Amino acid sequence: MTADSTEERILSALEENAQASYAELATLAGVSKPTVRKYVRKLEDEGVIVGYSADVDPKKLSSQSIALVGMDVASERYVEATRELKEIEAIESLYTSSGDHMLMAEVRAGDGDELGEIIREAILGIEGVTAAHPSFLQERLK
Repeated sequence: MTADSTEERILSALEENAQASYAELATLAGVSKPTVRKYVRKLEDEGVIVGYSADVDPKKLSSQSIALVGMDVASERYVEATRELKEIEAIESLYTSSGDHMLMAEVRAGDGDELGEIIREAILGIEGVTAAHPSFLQERLK
C-alpha cells in the first residue's frame, strides 16, 4: 500500500473518525461513497479493520480505572496463557509486544483496588504468567 493509495486514505479517514458515515469518509478520502463501502468491506474481510472503538479519557471516568499491563509468560505456556487471558472480561484489549514485555493488555476496573485484584488473582493466577506490571492511565493528552 503506497502512502497515497485509496486504502491508505480511507483508513486514515476512518482512524480520524470511526463514527464517520460513508459519505463523510468519501469526502475525506477524495473518493466516491461506493468506493468507500467496497474498501471498508474488503478491509474488514481481510482482518485489517478488526473493530471500531471509542477513545476514552481515563481522567473523566469517575467510576473506572484503566491500566496498561505488561506481562511476561513462560514460553511453554504461551498459547494456553494467552487463550485464558483473552477470556478475562476486564481485559479490554490484548497485544503481543516486542518491548519490555511479551504481552500488553488494557485492563479496566471500577477502581484501583479492583484493578489490583484482577491483576493479582485473574492475571497472575493463570499458569505461565510470570509477571504483570501495571501502568495506570491518568489523562489522555492526544
